[in-house]
Amino acid sequence: MKKIINSLLITGLLLSVPVVSFADAAVGDTIVTLGQDLKPQDKEKVLNDLGASTDDQTVTVTNAEEYKYLGDFIPKAQIGSKSISSASITLEEKDSGIRVETNNIEWVTDEMYTNALMTAGIKDATIKITAPFKVSGTAALTGIMKAYEIQTDKKIPEEVKKAANEEMVQTAKLGDSVGPEKAAALMAKIKEGIAKEKPETKSDLRELIKRAADELGITLTDSELNSLVDLFNKLKDLNIDWGQVKDQLSATKEKVTTFLQSEEGQSFLDKLKRFFISIIDFIKSLFS
Repeated sequence: MKKIINSLLITGLLLSVPVVSFADAAVGDTIVTLGQDLKPQDKEKVLNDLGASTDDQTVTVTNAEEYKYLGDFIPKAQIGSKSISSASITLEEKDSGIRVETNNIEWVTDEMYTNALMTAGIKDATIKITAPFKVSGTAALTGIMKAYEIQTDKKIPEEVKKAANEEMVQTAKLGDSVGPEKAAALMAKIKEGIAKEKPETKSDLRELIKRAADELGITLTDSELNSLVDLFNKLKDLNIDWGQVKDQLSATKEKVTTFLQSEEGQSFLDKLKRFFISIIDFIKSLFS
């Protein structure tokens, strides 16, 4: 169980910008983001899936907004011409961590969302993401960040929004070729190397990534390697508040422990127990 809990903590370990606190918003407040192009019957289904009430604030997300943050990272055909993905974000108690639940999302995993949300500076929330039919899920992150800004009256920097979306897409793409488990393990190992070695140049970073992949038995194409170098070069240059990251890790550990003891957690465990490799050394390297 300890090993599994440690593995699940990886969802909190992507390089993060300073975490933004929840302004004057109250615990339990929920805001719903709806794709602008949902048909009436689909909108009703989505609201039911999210468990939304008539008191919940609603925000509309357009296809143009999705293009703004995803257009540089995935083909136009994959983004599509309609905004469908929808989500809700509910504020939780301070230091309670992030929990993501998805429905009808095929390409982006719960863990990928969690990591990207932390990169965007979001914490202490339950996020539900859904669609009326199967979709890739790439567009949902845009709506969540928009809702968070409205909910907390805190602006997420544009470069951070783009970095979070790029991170999500790059992890999903890598998962297509090496599998989501190995993709996540590689991301963790790269961060371990960055924390320990603090590479200063792109060349240093490239060697670190290649070495991490070799140690995990992963063969990266030149394109995959270049994409990872570019991504981590951006992330390592963000202004990181490691104290906040440490607090978030502690919150995540407590939440995971409680969740795993529940009936729902046991079912969840069956799906995720093989997801990530151990990250104890990485945690020690960050906060020693």
